Amino acid sequence: MKTDPQSPSRIGRPRSVAAESHAAILDAVYELLHEKSVRDLSMEAVAKRAGVGKPTLYKWWPSKAALIFAMFHERMVGKLEAPPAASAEEAIRAKVRHLIGEFNGLFGKVMAELIAEGQSDQAVLQELYDSHISLRRASTIGDIERGKDAGEFPEDTDPELLVDAIFGPMYYRLLLRLMPLTEAYGASLIDQVLRGLRANPGRPIV
Repeated sequence: MKTDPQSPSRIGRPRSVAAESHAAILDAVYELLHEKSVRDLSMEAVAKRAGVGKPTLYKWWPSKAALIFAMFHERMVGKLEAPPAASAEEAIRAKVRHLIGEFNGLFGKVMAELIAEGQSDQAVLQELYDSHISLRRASTIGDIERGKDAGEFPEDTDPELLVDAIFGPMYYRLLLRLMPLTEAYGASLIDQVLRGLRANPGRPIV
């Protein structure tokens, strides 16, 4: 008896094999970025580590950057969600602690290298901002707006500038790697920024 070409027995296995190959490829990228920089990573090395052919990579991802971003979002970004907090300030402090922890691991290495790659490829920076940074920035701006409504921050606080004042120095230390990026530093940074904000309402924080 002929098997229906649309039956699960015909389409189930190819989908399983594809899913396994997809996972193996992203695992390979994750492992190789412990050993190599984003710039030095090659599609050949990924294919060899994953046990697939290069055409399989290009079937799903048109470029090395697209492949790295796929791994970045599926294997790393999901870890960045901070737990809920009772106040806007606590939410910001939790996000800073969480980000500092990630910046001191593989996430920070890959983030810094993607930013470096973006200096010669604007599309990399745009993708990084659109698919990652802008979403988390919007979340923190929402925290600040709630803090303004609750009286935690002055009514004329500029959320965009406040985000820059807190998170900008963290990226500065991540990229230069000349000074340690610690939880103590993050806490002191927030203390300093909020002290200036609350002591001088109506004046720019930068």
